Amino acid sequence: MMDWTDRHCRHFHRRLSSQALLYTEMVTAPALVRGGALHLLDHDPEDAPVALQLGGADPDELARAAGLGMGAGFDEVNLNCGCPSDRVQSGTFGAVLMKNPALVKKCCAAMIAEVDVPVTVKCRIGVDDQDPEEALPEFLAQIAAAGVERVTIHARKAWLMGLSPKENRDIPPLDYDLVQRMKMLFPNLHITLNGGIDTLDQAVEMLEKGFDGVMIGRAAYHRPWDILGQADQRVFGTQPAARRPEDVAREMLPHIRAHLASGGRLHQVTRHMLGLFHGRPGARQWRRILSEGAVRPDAGVSLVEQALEAVQERALSA
Repeated sequence: MMDWTDRHCRHFHRRLSSQALLYTEMVTAPALVRGGALHLLDHDPEDAPVALQLGGADPDELARAAGLGMGAGFDEVNLNCGCPSDRVQSGTFGAVLMKNPALVKKCCAAMIAEVDVPVTVKCRIGVDDQDPEEALPEFLAQIAAAGVERVTIHARKAWLMGLSPKENRDIPPLDYDLVQRMKMLFPNLHITLNGGIDTLDQAVEMLEKGFDGVMIGRAAYHRPWDILGQADQRVFGTQPAARRPEDVAREMLPHIRAHLASGGRLHQVTRHMLGLFHGRPGARQWRRILSEGAVRPDAGVSLVEQALEAVQERALSA
């Protein structure tokens, strides 16, 4: 979710669900430790719980980055061992780490020794010509031995050569059964399933099959009200006060005002909100007004209010 789940996106998503665990976009340990890019750790404490997703392959550097993340107030530090992009391959981290579980063990152990928050891992079932039936259990055994108690498994292989990151999300076949067998093989591991799940019905079905959690990425981004807006009630069993997508949009206005006052641009926030009314009357007007207007230098809160009025007018005439 690089360039997607930034702090504005997470603030928006937290308005939709008070319970779901949110993740940052991947932040590389070298950027924090060597590059001093501490602005990448900016977040609103109101958005907790949030996991800091780290990329890297050097145990000492990852430990220092994890310490910076804990100091910034993140609730979890997650090591990404699943991203197949060219950028992470050139840095020999992300999905490349599936080939070196012993190194991942050292990385996790170093981070666990450094911080008091949970250290977790996100991985694939294997990469390239690995046999997932052999590679995945070995990988899980190594990180469990380091002290990792929670892992998110994207139930596809990653092909590091020949497939783009987008193709790696769709082409390699899903193997939910293998991941489910890992739950039986490692009963003490909290296993979250990822990959190909794009509705709450599917998520609930997987939880009922015995998975400890379900991670939903792009579907939750594009249809936030349908997924995050309903998750607290359907997944966590809470009974939120009656709310509408319009209420969520209005709750974002103070954040937008503060961002504009600090010199930010409107589209930096509203680009994450375009799918709020997906499938509802006025969704097209909402997207059009914000997409066309928010990039203008003088765009402000009034544009969001204009888009809301268009939604309401369309809903009344529907």
